[in-house]
Amino acid sequence: MTDNTTPADEPLQAIQALQDKEPSKPPRSRAKDVWDQFRKHKGAMFGLGFLIFITLAVLIGPWLYQVDPQKIDIRNKDFRPIYVALWDSDARTGWNKPFGSDQLGRDQLAQMIAGGRASMAVGWAAMILSLVIGTAVGVAAGFFKRLDGFLMRMTDLFLSLPILPLLLLAVTLFRHPLRANFGPEGGMFILIVTMIAITSWMPTARIVRGDILAIKEREFVLAARSIGTTQFKIIRRHLLPNVLSPIMVSAALGLATAIITESALSFLGVGFPSDFPTWGKMLADAVVRMEEFPERVLLPGIAISLTVLSVNYLGDGLRDALDPRIRGR
Repeated sequence: MTDNTTPADEPLQAIQALQDKEPSKPPRSRAKDVWDQFRKHKGAMFGLGFLIFITLAVLIGPWLYQVDPQKIDIRNKDFRPIYVALWDSDARTGWNKPFGSDQLGRDQLAQMIAGGRASMAVGWAAMILSLVIGTAVGVAAGFFKRLDGFLMRMTDLFLSLPILPLLLLAVTLFRHPLRANFGPEGGMFILIVTMIAITSWMPTARIVRGDILAIKEREFVLAARSIGTTQFKIIRRHLLPNVLSPIMVSAALGLATAIITESALSFLGVGFPSDFPTWGKMLADAVVRMEEFPERVLLPGIAISLTVLSVNYLGDGLRDALDPRIRGR
């Protein structure tokens, strides 16, 4: 066979050979890339699922299980959970109290729901407040050189303070004035949220400061400066969007820290009032009769552990998904 290709056709054939045989795919959004990487992390998916479940349970639970968690019913005290009847037929159980009741006859399931609502509310509120404080301090220290030394030394000072004794001192000093102004529950909620936020913003500030120091020397920031963009507009439009990833990871870990801190305060008896249920308060009340009724310790303890574990897994998944060096592996 003879080749009828002319020299003029050879460049055209070479160009056609370099072209893709398949149609080009539409560009992928960053959010889709992040989600694809996030859902590959099995622990993060478990964390997200359990966090959604526990949040919906404490929000919708009181509408489905309409039992007053603070109602005292001495006649029905010391009920065991319904599952205890599987191996102990003589146990005092009842379907009207599926998780049992305490020494005062208060329903344990209703207390779990109400305690979860209080603990989650404190965790979310304290996390958001600490995130705002930490981000503001980190951005100011990283962007304004004259404030860096003072703000970082202040951060080091807060890091050196013993957190738990400081919390106990603050609760002792400000408990009664806040209770008088906002009520027993409202005053303690404001006090606990404020104190947890004030003592937990420092890691966020350090992470954000480090990223701001690196990003503010990038070309797009220098270009924004050269055209006369104001400093606050540079922070709002160029810096904050680029430090969103570490802020989200810090938010997830801060939520876990806030829940543990609130539970510790309630366990020590310096949190909410004694008749107001939280997971930590349920643990404190159950310690005295822990050997006789171990489920009173296990149920709130498992709830705290799984919630904190799920939040930690969620933070790990967000860190991996939002890091462009890891995404796509």
